[in-house]
Amino acid sequence: QVQLVESGGGLVQPGGSLRLSCAASGIIVRAYAMGWYRHAPGEHRELVARITSTGSPSYNPSVYGRFTISRDNDKNMGSLQMNRLKPEDTAVYYCNGNREGPQAANYWGQGTQVTVSS
Repeated sequence: QVQLVESGGGLVQPGGSLRLSCAASGIIVRAYAMGWYRHAPGEHRELVARITSTGSPSYNPSVYGRFTISRDNDKNMGSLQMNRLKPEDTAVYYCNGNREGPQAANYWGQGTQVTVSS
């Protein structure tokens, strides 16, 4: 059974930081691109950041320079460091693992709430 479990969400003031973690079981993370998506009320789910299986990151322009995505293949997990948080970053954040090719697969975590408010 594949599980992606997010942690690290919470309430933070504008300008603050949070670090989200995604612990994977049932899959070998090194074979997957890992991504973080977010879904705010009334909005479509959007890609926040993604890191390929070879470690190349990409970011939504709205978070570029503030968020950093990383992966630890030895620990079978991914992370998202979020700095200089803004109220518009408030959303449920989801971890995603995606594999293309003959053994294509796509998995989601259950989500973790991030609220940026004073």
